[in-house]
Amino acid sequence: MVDLTRRRLMETSVAAALGASVAGVASAEHAGEIEESDTPGAPSVKGSLKRFSTTAFGAEVTGPFVFQDGSLLHSVQHPSRDNPAPFDKAGVGYFKGFQFDFGGDNDDFTEVGIPDTDEKQGQVRSDNGEFTMLVQEEDEINGGAERLGVAQTPDGTNITKENFAGTFYAGNAAYNPDCNQFVATNEEGTEGYLFTNWENTPGSITRVPLSQNDDGEWEADLENAINVINTEPFREIGGTLINCYGDLSPWNTMISAEENYAHPRVSFTHTVGEIVEAGTGAGLIGGCQFWNRPNPLGIQDAINTYFEDWDSDDPNNPIDSAPDDVVNYDGGSVWEAQGYWALGGVEFLAYHLGAEPVDQADGNSTNTTNPIGEGFPNPYDYGYFVDIREPAADPPRPIKYYVMGRAAWECPDFQSDLKTVYGASDGDSKGIYKFVADEEIPSYDDPMDVAGTLYAPKITNDAASVADSGTRNSPAEVNLEIEWLELGHATNGEVESWIAEYDDVTQVDYLETHAETDWTEDLSTALVEADLEVILNGNRNYITNEEIVEWADQYETRGPDNVDEELRRVPFLETRAAAKEIGASIEFNKAEGVDSVDGAGPGDFVYFGISEFNDDLANGTGDIQMDRVDGGVVYRAELERDYNVSTLEPVIVGPDFTDGPSDADDALRNIDNVYTMRDGRVLCCEDGFGGPARSYPNDGLYVYQPNVMLDVDSVALDSTGTADLTVNALPAGFSGAKVSVSIAHPEVATITGVEFADALGLTESEISDDGATATLKFSDVDKNVQAGTIDLAIASLSLTSQSTGTTDLTVEVHAMDDEDGDAIGAEARSGVVVTGPPTVVGEEGPTDPDGDGRYEDLNGNGRLDYDDVKLLFEHIDSDSVTLNKAAYDFNENGKLDYDDVVSLYEEV
Repeated sequence: MVDLTRRRLMETSVAAALGASVAGVASAEHAGEIEESDTPGAPSVKGSLKRFSTTAFGAEVTGPFVFQDGSLLHSVQHPSRDNPAPFDKAGVGYFKGFQFDFGGDNDDFTEVGIPDTDEKQGQVRSDNGEFTMLVQEEDEINGGAERLGVAQTPDGTNITKENFAGTFYAGNAAYNPDCNQFVATNEEGTEGYLFTNWENTPGSITRVPLSQNDDGEWEADLENAINVINTEPFREIGGTLINCYGDLSPWNTMISAEENYAHPRVSFTHTVGEIVEAGTGAGLIGGCQFWNRPNPLGIQDAINTYFEDWDSDDPNNPIDSAPDDVVNYDGGSVWEAQGYWALGGVEFLAYHLGAEPVDQADGNSTNTTNPIGEGFPNPYDYGYFVDIREPAADPPRPIKYYVMGRAAWECPDFQSDLKTVYGASDGDSKGIYKFVADEEIPSYDDPMDVAGTLYAPKITNDAASVADSGTRNSPAEVNLEIEWLELGHATNGEVESWIAEYDDVTQVDYLETHAETDWTEDLSTALVEADLEVILNGNRNYITNEEIVEWADQYETRGPDNVDEELRRVPFLETRAAAKEIGASIEFNKAEGVDSVDGAGPGDFVYFGISEFNDDLANGTGDIQMDRVDGGVVYRAELERDYNVSTLEPVIVGPDFTDGPSDADDALRNIDNVYTMRDGRVLCCEDGFGGPARSYPNDGLYVYQPNVMLDVDSVALDSTGTADLTVNALPAGFSGAKVSVSIAHPEVATITGVEFADALGLTESEISDDGATATLKFSDVDKNVQAGTIDLAIASLSLTSQSTGTTDLTVEVHAMDDEDGDAIGAEARSGVVVTGPPTVVGEEGPTDPDGDGRYEDLNGNGRLDYDDVKLLFEHIDSDSVTLNKAAYDFNENGKLDYDDVVSLYEEV
């Protein structure tokens, strides 16, 4: 069948324009995506939102950074060339004369109006300081040896369209500045290095010395600025690709995220298993399979030509098993290899690494399909978080965290436990991921020894899916509950060694592996043959389809830690494909933001930005099947004690694109980067540019002020204990409040007392007769609580255990006023009370060392050991055990028996 298919398609492909670039190719459609309508809660905000600025026409707002003194900086990415100077060139600037005061309240700036004239639309506007460019694209730097944001060949030739024929990713070199992170070199934060990502292929990261002058204004030292990617340490790791957003690590280094849009192995939510079952990748295959194709960006034109007469209903069609839902018959665009368009610049990346530009002809004015051999880049080198260690060194040292997974990373969020990292992968039908290191990441002397576990998300609540709930719910009204699926465990060095096995693969291998014709005799025919073979059976130069399916089969039968050694690489090098194969929820559309406040700990929030809530989030497949909101959603997730997050709560919901200007003009639309300031407010950047909803085309920067949070602790009780009631922030001060705290099941625990904080002047409390509810009233008559107060202790509630079990501890805010008497927008966060069984012997009560709800540590010494097994055996008939069977049901059969002793022994 394969030979017949190739022969038939060859007959219709003799005139294929294989080397042409592609523009405007129709995307494959998503199965059953619903039409946008008037979605409940779109737009809406839990808290308040205020527009700080609008950017110049054509530009995105990217790379926000707030300095220690409160100054705000961001990038102006790909502005229109028709804007007046300086806003006709990409660059990085700051708002001269303005500083946030970090009081937690948006009263420290004036909201800017909408850009309702051409003049306003052509510039960066704010009513808070003057936006002043610090650096701009292709500025001369490094003593004139380089241009800002421009990659070079090893001999110092600038890789630009003036010097080489071909295609860049995302337009011109240095046209797409994104992330900015300032690494201070003094305690005052007034001197240091500004690291900036430039979103191109080859990728670029610049380091610019930055300092404040005597007037407190920022100045850039271009003479001593460098493109760090043009240094030898970066070439040694293969350079970088599509450097997008990033993070400032807890150890004060720039983390750059490689947004490898070309990594999709299979389009949208389809799986590699579907390709293997169908016996063809037609209609399914993703762009990564054409990485080492000569002129890889030309593959979409080639596909259109090969399949222009394809009719999946034709009984004589040799490729009749591709799903109809990915077929678009209009205009000859049959189907799209997802991510193919990000293959632009791959050959320029080869030149950057030192490969001979053998595909260049006519004085570098023509790009041919002559294959590049030695020095061609390894695709598995790209799509990682890059940590720029020793940021002040000449040159700085880059480390890629291969063990954290390969994706189209928009950004990471490195947590303050120094182990946990959350990552957002941008694009259609992508994911959010989690990595947890075994030890603190900076504690490893050699970063190649960093070891840990990579996880993918599984959305588990029925309300997120019309198929499970019977109702297509609004994303504004439903939390997403996450279970994290372990993909695998490895060390950074192990993954690096797996990658190295593909280092010698070149464009020559694409032809010689997949074509029957000798390319040196007939290059055009060999290229067609190779393309068709890859479409049908996959690219055999890299990890094969069969290897991915076999890994998934072993994962299901043996678990992630027991797959064959040679298959352990699969989830780290083919992260998205592997996650989809085991049923993870890889259907998020444009996950473009993740951030938490520096130093965040349990109880603080991580914010996730989903730029568009549509496509595979709003169709009839997968775990998320909800109503459609083209304007996107910002979620927040509370960090738990182990820095896990398990619930995504919508806090900002953008407009429907069917909404008019009255709803959309002042709403956050198509969230991009999110940046959490130290006072808990969140900078929200837009990536929408126009659209039908607004009366103006410009993107903006908004500041989200969360509601005041009234929080009660979760506690574990042996017999008695306390739960503290706190307010996270009071930006407008506080005069008084009335709240109640209730225990859902007083048969498990009761409230027995209330002790107020000394700072409160007038206080009053009342506890119900059954101990289920405490009502608290308090007032700051002595003016001890000032505006901007953080983490105010209100009261401590005494709790008493009544029986073994778990019960919710809920808070209700009846009234809360600020120091001017105005109502405070407040939200309450509930806690949980877990009560343990009574002492079996001695004075120490049993404990639950692993937090699974069963009390393995019967003797209360803080660990599981043989003495605990002996105690259970000897006291299995005692009241302390029989009256608390849930605590000792180790075999989970719903009763107490001697097999529980055996099960506990097996855990020792």
